[in-house]
Amino acid sequence: MKKIIGYATAFLIAGTLVACSVQTATKDDPSFESVRKEATNSDNILQNKEGTELYIANLDANTVSIVNEKTQKVEEEIPVGKEPVQLALSPDEDRLYVSCRYDNKIDVISLEEGKVVDSYEVGKEPFGLLTSQNGKTLYVANYRESTIMMVDVKSGDVTETIPVHDRPRTLAETADGKKIYIPHYLSGEISVLDAEKKKVAKTFKLADSPDVSDRKKSQGIPNTLEQFVIAPDGKTAWIPHLVTNVDTPIQFEETIFPAISIIDLEKDEELVDERKELFDEINVLDSKNETMIVSNPYDVAFQKDGSKAYVVMSGSEDLVVFDLKRGGNATQILRRIEGDNPRGIILSNNGETLYVHNAMSHDLATIDSGGTSTHSRAKKLQDNISLIEKDPLDPQVRKGKTIFYSANSDEFEADITGNNWMSCVSCHSDGEINGLTLMTGKGQRNVPTNVQTSENGLFLWDGSRDDFTDYLLTVQGEMGGMMKYEPGEELPAEVEKMYDDLFAFLKEPQSFPVPQSPYKENGELTSSAKEGKALFEGKASCISCHSGSQFTDSVKATGEDGKLTTDVTDYLHDIGTANQFDVPSKGDARAVFSNPRNGKSFDTPSLVGVWATGPYLHDGSAKTIEESIERHQYEEKSELSQIEMSKIADYVRSLD
Repeated sequence: MKKIIGYATAFLIAGTLVACSVQTATKDDPSFESVRKEATNSDNILQNKEGTELYIANLDANTVSIVNEKTQKVEEEIPVGKEPVQLALSPDEDRLYVSCRYDNKIDVISLEEGKVVDSYEVGKEPFGLLTSQNGKTLYVANYRESTIMMVDVKSGDVTETIPVHDRPRTLAETADGKKIYIPHYLSGEISVLDAEKKKVAKTFKLADSPDVSDRKKSQGIPNTLEQFVIAPDGKTAWIPHLVTNVDTPIQFEETIFPAISIIDLEKDEELVDERKELFDEINVLDSKNETMIVSNPYDVAFQKDGSKAYVVMSGSEDLVVFDLKRGGNATQILRRIEGDNPRGIILSNNGETLYVHNAMSHDLATIDSGGTSTHSRAKKLQDNISLIEKDPLDPQVRKGKTIFYSANSDEFEADITGNNWMSCVSCHSDGEINGLTLMTGKGQRNVPTNVQTSENGLFLWDGSRDDFTDYLLTVQGEMGGMMKYEPGEELPAEVEKMYDDLFAFLKEPQSFPVPQSPYKENGELTSSAKEGKALFEGKASCISCHSGSQFTDSVKATGEDGKLTTDVTDYLHDIGTANQFDVPSKGDARAVFSNPRNGKSFDTPSLVGVWATGPYLHDGSAKTIEESIERHQYEEKSELSQIEMSKIADYVRSLD
């Protein structure tokens, strides 16, 4: 049987990638002759069985590159849908499946033809994906709607949709194909899907790292689970993630810690005592006899004999080598992988070369792995392999994006962080929320999203910043960077430019698209949401504060010159949600202490995409939108019934 399908092509003119019009092509059915017998996981970089080709998802470049390992060159760069995040290879290696996150589809690449030959419509923001052992079924984790879909790859039809816990991310499958592991990005949970019964058999949570008296030692809540990589013996899996301490005011050495958790795949539970944490299992000393700080662990690769594990640190841009023959602790940190923001790693078939995928510089770093010898060390090889013909991002946006994801203290005009501890993305996971409430000098603060943050008026929950360069205070007070600059003085031009670049990235609409609400019906409000809209704009008077296209009156806090100003406090509201930790502020040096706050009145948050940003309120104390509405205290609120508040919540959940 042949299918007639549409696909987009591209070719090079004078070195530039040019998109052509949609054409039609014929496609043979995928082959199902091979049965995979190895464990596998979804990733942004894959390798074929022979070790002759590498496949890389070029994230914001919207292409997939195929690299010849022998020539170390890109053989093909194939256009795909928006934001290709992860890949899966069919057992026969005739098809490469690509999760196109912002197009809500899976693109299918024929590796023989070197082009997209089919696409499957799936759920909202697909991320991880895997084929079954025989290749006939594709499993897809839909990040935004918390489902796993099973797709018949021959017909392209979704045959099963399985609800799972919040934010399923990447996927991994055991060698026998019986179990699929689903890490949940923010909650620190892992679900175990029974592939035969097509249902979740178990969900367990990573343990909190216990509090210790020394605040500078790893402790806190596991979150941002980036990968799930099964060890060669199939008995354990490694999960790189962060541990966040919410008990003390944010401080770069006391809040965010890197960690790798180990999972027992026979019992499907965490081996808590085997977690790799900074200052313990990750405790490599530098020339000053001080622990080398690394940040934002992202991906893992193993030597085939299980002798070593390699973990890329996407923030500090390092490679950490664990010797599994000698107790399993880190024995080397290769400082500064060449390139920006390493997010993927794979080992060549002979075990000698590590390929590291740099997501911001769009290139591959090559590293001598050191092999299986206990005494050999990893070291840089030749220059990086460029993966894309042309970067589609504006250079300023690219620079800002690179800064946002970096915890490299040495890379830019000024250190954005102290001693490689944390990046912007360490708290704003994936650029959005981390689902946690952090302690600050002003009180508890729910980490907000960066979706359309440049359009929402004043900054911070108390509206105490009106210019993006005011985030110098965050960099100094929370991230430990740029300490040599006086906050009340003008910044050097090159440092000011860093903030301009960051703001350009945040202002770019495609940087963090508004998450599409799954609570609509065919893109329209439900009947309950329509009634909620009428209440929102009428009887409940929600629109008096949540007004305009951004559903916030904070954009009105402007002076006579039309610019935002912290001097205007008319749009800060006391709705009775302050708690015992909230304290007044005398203002800050950046504003020459002209922006005092009473600790009870808060900036009106935007409601665009708010369904995806729980928990709610400034302190994260409301778990649901309904609870948030119930907690509001103002005159019209007393007239609302529970049913009416529920309908308002239905409307608010639909805003995108």
